Amino acid sequence: MASSDATIDSVTTEFFSGIIAAIPNVLSGILFLVLSYVSIKLILAVVRGILSRVYPESQTLIVDLQVVVVGLFLWFGAALALLKIVGLGEVAASLGTAAGFIGLGIAFALKEMIADTVAGVYLLRDEDFNIGDSVNTASVSGTIRRIDLRKTRIEADNGDLIVLANRDVEKKWVQESESRSDDYS
Repeated sequence: MASSDATIDSVTTEFFSGIIAAIPNVLSGILFLVLSYVSIKLILAVVRGILSRVYPESQTLIVDLQVVVVGLFLWFGAALALLKIVGLGEVAASLGTAAGFIGLGIAFALKEMIADTVAGVYLLRDEDFNIGDSVNTASVSGTIRRIDLRKTRIEADNGDLIVLANRDVEKKWVQESESRSDDYS
């Protein structure tokens, strides 16, 4: 019985000494999280402000997308740094490596959606491709009704609304001469 009591006392003492030893790391981690939260919010506000000046108001989708991507990278980096601060550096390294492989797999699985989004950014930025323009693209002839990050909606000459993937539209489109402005001179 005395051996059992000694073992319990030994385990209890080791447990509490482990907790006491971890307190500075936990406090450092909490302080880091608070500073990270404030810093990331500030950085994202600055990024949004800069991008809002670069892109016109009609292209807020592009600004929102870029702010989300920057935010994801910042928060992921903060999470890895937090793990390092609290003494889990090996876990942080493993997560960083695993995230790279997962990101590669996701990018491969979503390559068409990514292609649509990139093409959508180009179409939204193109001064010659605007809502109301008459175009011929992807075997569709009609008037552009809406341009989103992934899809473009064109009202065909017969009145049907055709939804096309931006990667198909961006590959080759021709603006019909009646909708072009003559301010190129």
